[in-house]
Amino acid sequence: MGTHDARAGRRAIGATMNSFARALKAHIGTASRDVSVRPARSLAVVLAVAVAITLSGCFGDAIKQNQQQLAQQQTELDQLTQQVAALKNQNRQPNYSTAPAAPGTCDDAVMHQATQRGGEKFALGDFARALGYYQDAITACPGNAQAELNVARTYEAMGERVEAADYYRRASQSASDSAAVQQARQALSRLGTN
Repeated sequence: MGTHDARAGRRAIGATMNSFARALKAHIGTASRDVSVRPARSLAVVLAVAVAITLSGCFGDAIKQNQQQLAQQQTELDQLTQQVAALKNQNRQPNYSTAPAAPGTCDDAVMHQATQRGGEKFALGDFARALGYYQDAITACPGNAQAELNVARTYEAMGERVEAADYYRRASQSASDSAAVQQARQALSRLGTN
C-alpha cells in the first residue's frame, strides 16, 4: 500500500470514527436515562467495529492487489522455467556431426565448434560435458594435439590421472602443433609420468 493510500485510509478511519462518535453521543444522551446501558463500553464497541470495518476494506484492496501481483509473477516464473528447459535441451544435442572424419582428414568447423562448447562447459566446471565435446573434437580431427590436450586436461580436472596421462602422451607425440606438444610434455613431467 502506498503513502497516498495509507493517508486516505487514515482519513477514512477518522471520518468514520467522528460519525460514530456523533451517533454515540446522541445514543448516550438518550441512553443515559436507561441505567442498564454503559456508555463507556458502548463507545469502545462502536469504535472497535468502526475500525474493523474500515481496516477490512483497506486491507481487502491490498490483499487483492498482492494476489494479482503474485499471479502475474507466477506466470512469469512459469515462462522462465519453460525457457530454461528449452535452453537445456538445446545444449544437450550438438548441432554438428559426431561421425568420425575420413582417415587423414579433419573437419575444422566441427572441431572448432566442439572445442568452443567444451571450453564453455569446462569454465563452468561441468567437466563431464566438456569431455564429451572435446572427444567430439578428436573425432572430427583425429590426432590433433590441441584436441587431445583438451581431453587430457579435462580428465586431469576430473581426477582421472591415468586417462589424463594417456591423452597427454598422445598430444606430446603429435607433429601437428608444437605449442600443444610442449604443454603436453610439461603436464606429463608435472604428473611424473614421462
